[in-house]
Amino acid sequence: MDKKSEKLNKHDFAIAKENYIFLLIGFVIVIIGFMLMIGGKSDSPDVFNPEIFSFRRITIAPIVVLFGFLFEIWAIMKRPKN
Repeated sequence: MDKKSEKLNKHDFAIAKENYIFLLIGFVIVIIGFMLMIGGKSDSPDVFNPEIFSFRRITIAPIVVLFGFLFEIWAIMKRPKN
């Protein structure tokens, strides 16, 4: 078999397998960040629940989500080792 036909038979993907693994990890980080934002609802609509302004919901969760998205960008841009 010549090199040209070998090259045609080989399936080249845009990114490597390790990049897909990193993308999956980044997706999980983003999901965890959104899960940290859940909660704080009031049992009665007439009562205000200040728990919606907790440190976890307004500070930590957005930072985790932002880190997840930045990790996703890094995972896409990372060059494979070989």
